Amino acid sequence: MRSVLRSKIHKATITEANPEYVGSITIDAELIERVGLWRNERVLIASNTTGVRLETYVIVGEPGSGQIAMNGPAAHTVGVGEEVVIMGFETTDQPIEPKVILVDADNRFIADLTEKADTTVSV
Repeated sequence: MRSVLRSKIHKATITEANPEYVGSITIDAELIERVGLWRNERVLIASNTTGVRLETYVIVGEPGSGQIAMNGPAAHTVGVGEEVVIMGFETTDQPIEPKVILVDADNRFIADLTEKADTTVSV
């Protein structure tokens, strides 16, 4: 069994950082549905701005809001305006084709991306 990429939101922008919240990352419900993430699913967050990586879990945000909010302790690490990649993984014994999307600076869907084994990315 291997842990492989299943879902990815590429170039999302953090819209809120709330250290007082219990924890997690809040993601616009439309983006969650588009990549197949689940509520409470563990995700890896990588900041394109600072290089920081952290794990947390998904909370469903208002559909169409563009919301990507870092909550709890993670809000001290990744702040408003940072560009991030949000990744979900699956443990499987079979190769899978990940669902990968590109969003704009307002976290609106731009395109489906295809990641090939040779590491090239195409739109």
